[in-house]
Amino acid sequence: MIDVTQYDVLVACEESGMVRDALTAAGIRAISCDKKPTRRPGPHYRGHVEDILPLRHWRGMIAHPVCKYLANSGSKHLYRRINGIWAKEHGRDPERWAKMEEGARFFNLFRNATHIPLRAIENSTMHGHAIKLCGKPKQYTQPWMFGDGFTKAAGWWLYGLPKLKRTHDKTDYEKIEPKCWKMPPSEDREQKRSETEPGIAREIARQWGPYFLDAVPAPTLFAQAAE
Repeated sequence: MIDVTQYDVLVACEESGMVRDALTAAGIRAISCDKKPTRRPGPHYRGHVEDILPLRHWRGMIAHPVCKYLANSGSKHLYRRINGIWAKEHGRDPERWAKMEEGARFFNLFRNATHIPLRAIENSTMHGHAIKLCGKPKQYTQPWMFGDGFTKAAGWWLYGLPKLKRTHDKTDYEKIEPKCWKMPPSEDREQKRSETEPGIAREIARQWGPYFLDAVPAPTLFAQAAE
């Protein structure tokens, strides 16, 4: 089992290793965590993030909790489907509503991890019910802002970290298209849709890296136990 206390920054809910590797390249001791194995060789804790999130040695965290039941794109599914139509007038879908509330509970694990000095939580644009449970993001970003010429809005909940500064404008591209809209069905479609793009991963490491390097973590659980 990998010793997670040897790492300073936790990249939660990441199987791609994209952000982890960008941070590592910037000289930061980062480790990813997901229930699935990492798709890129590198430090990775395979298991439940709840097992390692409470450890008090973390200097920083970037989290990508599942957005399926929180995203505005799926808000219609919160209500019953009658004659092929989802509508608020049909009443709530209890199962879907419960999954939304569970998704919010998981998301808030990272919001409430106040023992980690620097935190960034990323999620798709949320519907109003989710925002009531999770709060509003501090920033929205698009891949084209950081060198990848397509759209895929992401909200960022930031604690102790500044907003990311864009490196590109729309005028830098001949054409910008949605990343997910034309993506054909496949077994790994959801995986591809959720992967962090190289441009923003690079800027996370470049712009937030110095903050992670200078951060002072809370006392470790092991130090507390020895007192």
